[in-house]
Amino acid sequence: MRIVFMGSPEFAVPSLEHLLVNRYEVVAVYTQPDRPAGRGRALVAPPVKEATLRWGLPVVQPASFRSEEEIARLAEFKPDVIVVCAYGHILPQTVLDIPPYQCVNVHFSLLPRHRGASPVTAAILAGDEFTGVSIMLVRKELDTGPILSMAAVPISPRDNAGTLTDKLSLVGAELLQEALTGWLRGEIIPRPQDNKGATYFPQVKKGDGEIDWQLPAVAIWRRVRAYYPWPGCYTTWRGKQLKIIEAVVLPGGGTLEAGRVMALPGREAGLGIACGEGILGVLKVQLAGKKAVTAADFLRGQRDFIGSVLPD
Repeated sequence: MRIVFMGSPEFAVPSLEHLLVNRYEVVAVYTQPDRPAGRGRALVAPPVKEATLRWGLPVVQPASFRSEEEIARLAEFKPDVIVVCAYGHILPQTVLDIPPYQCVNVHFSLLPRHRGASPVTAAILAGDEFTGVSIMLVRKELDTGPILSMAAVPISPRDNAGTLTDKLSLVGAELLQEALTGWLRGEIIPRPQDNKGATYFPQVKKGDGEIDWQLPAVAIWRRVRAYYPWPGCYTTWRGKQLKIIEAVVLPGGGTLEAGRVMALPGREAGLGIACGEGILGVLKVQLAGKKAVTAADFLRGQRDFIGSVLPD
């Protein structure tokens, strides 16, 4: 069976490499074009491209599938199935119609819950105890295709979007192989999604991480985890961005003004910030232009931080 793989970020690499290690015939890999990054704005290749080159496979990086030439080039690979994992392009029907065994997608949620571009962030923000991986057939309408296989993964209170994505990428790689084998052998009957239980979460934007201290501490704590490592959950202090890297929820706060910074002697969290309800105990922070440090280390260098009202 000839497979074309489509994916771009680091968390798509395990799915690709799991297929290769298990001797699936991957005839080409499609990924996003190289993009400028960093202060020097040098072109940086997507992680999937770097992995593909290590395996000596053909890499294709179209800007889109709008041209007949791109559709024809894809068809020339004669894929029996196309596997998609966080590719970054919505596939038109002309692409979906190419492989006889359709396009199979690895999605990091328990569909139909958390359709959309940011399912891991969505699960943490919602306070879900479990999320998971869904292997589904791709349809023109985003994340609505019938399910081939699904696996649940618990969400730890210590998980952030980065750590949870890492877990899901490994589960997804295993689940993809099992589902793909069953699908190609005709052993799986796709199960339609129940649209009544569908939720949708859009692409995360850079400004989503700004903290509103009027929110309950538990809501801010979820944001700290959901928006790490990107875009980060942040406030301002003396005109500089201050990221909250790790935090816990603490009771109390009482009549304190939301955003008021306080010392928490004897606690794991070296400092606390009053919220609309409860206190956000801060474990690790990062001031713009500086390295991330523990709250205790930050206070040693910024003693006048206690008593501030954020954003400042």
